[in-house]
Amino acid sequence: MDSVLGNDYPKDKLEIFVVDGKSEDNSASILEEYSKKYDFIRLEINENKTVPFALNLAIRKSSGSFIIRLDAHSEYPSNYFSELVTWCKKLDADNVGALWNTEVKNINHKTIAIKKVLRDKLGVGNSYFRTGIEKITEVDTVPFGCFQREVFEKVGLFNHLLTRNQDIELNKRIKRANGKIFLLSNLAATYYARETFWDIAKNNYATGYWNVLTVYITKYLYSISVRHFVPLIFLLSLILPILFMIWVPLIGFISLASLVAYIATITVRSFKLKDETTTFGFIFLAFLNLHFSYGFGSIVGLFRLDYLFKK
Repeated sequence: MDSVLGNDYPKDKLEIFVVDGKSEDNSASILEEYSKKYDFIRLEINENKTVPFALNLAIRKSSGSFIIRLDAHSEYPSNYFSELVTWCKKLDADNVGALWNTEVKNINHKTIAIKKVLRDKLGVGNSYFRTGIEKITEVDTVPFGCFQREVFEKVGLFNHLLTRNQDIELNKRIKRANGKIFLLSNLAATYYARETFWDIAKNNYATGYWNVLTVYITKYLYSISVRHFVPLIFLLSLILPILFMIWVPLIGFISLASLVAYIATITVRSFKLKDETTTFGFIFLAFLNLHFSYGFGSIVGLFRLDYLFKK
């Protein structure tokens, strides 16, 4: 909130909606103090508790020409709002976003390893907002987007059925409607990553799980990008050949080859990423944690047949 209030955008042109999902800590009381001090801050309660309901609630209550999504666990530079709005106008874009600078609050060998993996292409694929770009680029999705209000009138609000991936799915709808989405190269929000392997595993398991559910719910394969299924494909390349060994014993070598290639790849990359701030072992474990938890979540999601056959 302090970084939001520190922005250079004119305060008389701001509406800040903070939507609390009935939290059980002191968040609501802290936010009430902010709203008393600043009349453009409004605290709203999200009875449904999930993110898309919160986003849609705020959008419906807002009146601005531009709507910027902001998430927790983050800090924003002082020119964040002004740059996003300026470039949205210049590019005549439906949505404009900034880079995502992954950081950790507690500095140690493990957290630095997690940060490196979450910034690396082997860890997150061609997710440009995480890995960085050198010039303004048209992309398929951005984090914390700045939307022209008319976009929601044209393609609709966030899909309230998607506990996760609601931002990616909305951006896919924008692209299918011939909309333009740009990622800025000279502006970055700071996102504070989870700092234990257990928390990373839980988060990525849920992400992988919801990747499959997103396709089931929308009934459209391209509601998310192909890269989100790479961990699933990798795990299936290990599991399926072993299952089929009952009929074709030699097919098990596919699993072995896939595993050896994977281990060799993350071994080489871990050696390249290690330095005085972290170790090979922590980086290696971070890659394993990220990929296997993500892929396992997707495999579990495949068996949610209740979603698959819902109308």
